[in-house]
Amino acid sequence: MPPNERVNPERDDGLAIAERPKTKKPRKYVVVFHNDDYTTMEFVVHVLMKFFHLDETGATSVMLNIHRKGYGVAGVYTRDIAETKASLVMDYAKEHGHPLKCTAEPEGFGGSDE
Repeated sequence: MPPNERVNPERDDGLAIAERPKTKKPRKYVVVFHNDDYTTMEFVVHVLMKFFHLDETGATSVMLNIHRKGYGVAGVYTRDIAETKASLVMDYAKEHGHPLKCTAEPEGFGGSDE
């Protein structure tokens, strides 16, 4: 077939035409910090700066959100990265004697996309 000739989808040459399946973007996950009565605010700010590369103002803002609402979103990532970050934070907190809880949740959890 010459390169400038168009294929007529109405014509039946006995060939099956397979449509390319549409691919979806991978679902995003949020890394969520949960409030507790024992982990210090300073430690939470430190962890947000260390693992999520927030500046002090941004980390403080997220920490206050955690304190007021009971949870706060540290970042949005693909599933593997979110789960890895949550695990690293939990391990780090445990090493430093803090019961900080950090989870990876599908984006939009609890009706909030923060």
